[in-house]
Amino acid sequence: MKKIFDNFLSEHFKEQTERIIICIAIISFVLHLLVIFLVSQHIIHINSNLTKNPISAVYTPFSFILVYEVFLLVFYLPLSISNYIGKQYEIITLIVIRRIFKDIGHMEMSSNWFKLQNDQQFTYDLVTALVLFFLIQQFYKKLDKQTGEDAARTLDESSKINKFIELKKTIAKVLIPVVIVLALYSFINWIIASQQSHWDDFTTFKNINNIFFEDFFILLIIIDVILLLFSLFYSNSFQKIIRNSGFVVSTILIKLSFSVEGVVNNALIVGAVVFGYLILLVHNSYKNSPNSDY
Repeated sequence: MKKIFDNFLSEHFKEQTERIIICIAIISFVLHLLVIFLVSQHIIHINSNLTKNPISAVYTPFSFILVYEVFLLVFYLPLSISNYIGKQYEIITLIVIRRIFKDIGHMEMSSNWFKLQNDQQFTYDLVTALVLFFLIQQFYKKLDKQTGEDAARTLDESSKINKFIELKKTIAKVLIPVVIVLALYSFINWIIASQQSHWDDFTTFKNINNIFFEDFFILLIIIDVILLLFSLFYSNSFQKIIRNSGFVVSTILIKLSFSVEGVVNNALIVGAVVFGYLILLVHNSYKNSPNSDY
């Protein structure tokens, strides 16, 4: 069993998963387009905004891309806490972009663009996606700089850091089956809810864009807190403690964004990434801080 979970975190398995997800995404995109065509020809009937506009078909392959991002998050967890947090930011950004494709079906082309709620949300999401993309770029730039500074110490890591890395590998291995079970649970719940509404309100399932990910970020908060607490055994560095605590706060803000709508949702998402970036920025500014990113 241990060998199986080790394979899940191997580079070979990562490459295989990437190819499989890409193939599934392409097939799902074609199938979604086919469904939209059948609905437009009144061959089948599905009352859904996801079947009214061909552009909405992009929503489906994006869902599988998000699945791959979840896998990458688990994959990078043992390597670096900062990279693991960066993957969280990538996931929430892709969720916003996926929401843009879903909301295209709600848009009303009108001169009263900024007075219509759906069009306003579409605008908020466009701006949010652009801002998040820029912030993530800056976040990874700081990580690249830190990685360069750490290169000299890579071969001389302390035994404490190695133990913490092993702990993160263990957490990642445990996280794999938990995420799979959570995904199946969320999908089954969604199917049941859809059937109860007789598929007539397919997209009025209010949190369709939050399926799995709302619960997933609760799981990430738990993981972040566990990492924070165990990191205290391996480092008494003030800046490391504040950095890891700040990342927990950032994840909590992302989780809270699923509970609200409109501009508040977008503000919480952007605020979470800004907070995480500033935490990393201040952490890196410590001249005498331990360099290893554990």
